[in-house]
Amino acid sequence: MKRIILVLMIFCLISPSSLHAETASTKMKIVFSRDGYLWIKEGENERRITENRALYNYPPQWSFDGRMILYQKEVTGSVVGNKKTSNELWVYDTNTKKHQKIFYDGYNPKWSPTENIIAFSDGGVLNISDLKTFYNIALGVNEYQWQPDGKGFIASSSASIRPDGWTHPILYMISIADGYRNIQDLTKSTKKFFVVPKELVKGDVKIQSINAESLTYSPNKQWISFIVSAFPSWSMDSNMICILSADGKQFEVIDETINMFTPKWAFNKNTLGYIAGGGRIVFGFKNKDLKVTEPTTGQTETLTPKNYAELGFSWVNDNSLIVSRVPESEWSNDPDKRPKPALYFVTFDNEKQTKITSPSSNKGDYDPIFLPSIQKITWLRKKDISLKGDLWIAYPTGQNAEVWVQNIGLYDFYPAS
Repeated sequence: MKRIILVLMIFCLISPSSLHAETASTKMKIVFSRDGYLWIKEGENERRITENRALYNYPPQWSFDGRMILYQKEVTGSVVGNKKTSNELWVYDTNTKKHQKIFYDGYNPKWSPTENIIAFSDGGVLNISDLKTFYNIALGVNEYQWQPDGKGFIASSSASIRPDGWTHPILYMISIADGYRNIQDLTKSTKKFFVVPKELVKGDVKIQSINAESLTYSPNKQWISFIVSAFPSWSMDSNMICILSADGKQFEVIDETINMFTPKWAFNKNTLGYIAGGGRIVFGFKNKDLKVTEPTTGQTETLTPKNYAELGFSWVNDNSLIVSRVPESEWSNDPDKRPKPALYFVTFDNEKQTKITSPSSNKGDYDPIFLPSIQKITWLRKKDISLKGDLWIAYPTGQNAEVWVQNIGLYDFYPAS
C-alpha cells in the first residue's frame, strides 16, 4: 500500500499534462539505425529512408524545425591522405525525400539551433555548410558548441607538447554575427575567453589538462559546464567536470568523472547533474554516484544510496530525475554475470526514490531519456551495456510501459523538448 501511495504522489509531482500524453506521443518522430539502414518512425508507422546498407557510428540528428536529418556514414577509402575509411556527412530532407552529401570526410557535425545550417570539423578546421557549399570559420579547434542564439560558437583548442612541457587547453568565443560566408581572416572574429589550468585537482585526484569537451550552457546562459580530459588512455579512468561563468571570471572544478558520462543541466534551474567517480566500468560497477550541484550556492547533494552505482540519468523536471541503477558489483567477463540495471525515480528536494521498472533477469534498462513534449520517459532494454536493444516508453512512474521501437541502434527524437 505504501508503494502505491508513493507512486501516486510521484505521478502528481511530475505534471498534470502527463495525463494527456498518450495521444501526444503520436506526434513524436524518431530517426534511428537498424541493421545497417536508417529508419523514421512517426506515430505507429515505420519507414526505411536509406536504400543501401552502411555503417552508422554516430547518432543521426533532427534539424531544429524537424524537417531534415543529418547523418554520418562510414565509407571505404579517403579523398585525402592514406586513411582506410572516410566519414561522409549527409542530409535527408523529409519533405523532398532526397539525400544530399554535405562533406566527404567531416566529424562532430551539429545543426544550428536557429536555422538549417551545419557546423562540422575537418582536421581541426571548424566549418559551416549552408547545404550548398561550406565555409571555413576557425582553425585549431578541438571541440565546439553553438551559442544558444546561433550567432557563434564557444570552442576549445587542445594542449600541445613543447620543449618546456605541455601548454594549456584554451576556450575561445567565435562570432558569426556579421555573417559566415565571406570571412577573410579566420582569426578576426575569434576571441580568447579562458585558459584552463595545466593541472586540475579535486581532493586527492590530479589530472593533466589536455582537452576541454562537452561544452554546455546552463538554462539562463550564465554558466558553462565542460569536461577537462587528460591523455586518451588516462581519460577512460579520470576526467574533471568544470563550470565557468559566462563572463569567464569564475571557474571551479566540480568533481571527477569518466568519459562514459556527460553532465546535464536541469531544464529551467541552474542545477547541474552528473555521475561522479573515477575508474572505468571494467574495473567494477562501483564509485559511480549521481550528484547535483548549484554553482551560485556551491551546494552539492549525492543521490545514490550506499552499495549502488549509476549507469545513466535524465532530468524529469527541475527537482527530479530518472536513473539507471545497479547494485555495486565487480566486473565479470561473462555478460550474464554482470549486474543488470533498473530505472529509479529520484527527487532531491524531499529525497524520494522508487524503482519504476523491473526487467527480466537477463536484461537491463539503460540510457533513460525524458521527453518533455510528451511527458514520458524512454530507455533501452537490452542484455548488456554495449549492445543494441528495444526502445521502451512509459510514464515517469513506470506505468503503461511498452516497447516503442524494436531492435534499435543509434537514434534521435523530434521534438526532444
